[in-house]
Amino acid sequence: VQPIEIGGGLVQTGGSLRLSCAASAPTFSTSTVGWFRQAPGKERVFVAGIKWNGSVTPYADFSKGRFTISRDTAKNTVYLRMDNLKPEDTAVYYCAANKSPYDSALPGGDDYWGVGTQVTVSS
Repeated sequence: VQPIEIGGGLVQTGGSLRLSCAASAPTFSTSTVGWFRQAPGKERVFVAGIKWNGSVTPYADFSKGRFTISRDTAKNTVYLRMDNLKPEDTAVYYCAANKSPYDSALPGGDDYWGVGTQVTVSS
């Protein structure tokens, strides 16, 4: 089931945003979920991940200390809180979920991906 990302938008440097990733399928709560981003002209890169059991994977270097991933299993939602945003954080942010329940691997190209949400940070 395709996840849906919401919460993107335009924010000034130093501002904050919270992205949400939700899916209707109850199995989403047992999926390892990752946030990825793709800036214009660049490849898509990993941002943060959270396993099906709630444990958080190591963050990407650029997101350490500024971004926080969490999940609310009751709401079938994974969040990405982004603080102290910088212009270089401007990108389309994607949420992806591992198709296999109780699998701790981060999602890959064959798993469930959302269509992305645009985050733009103005200087």
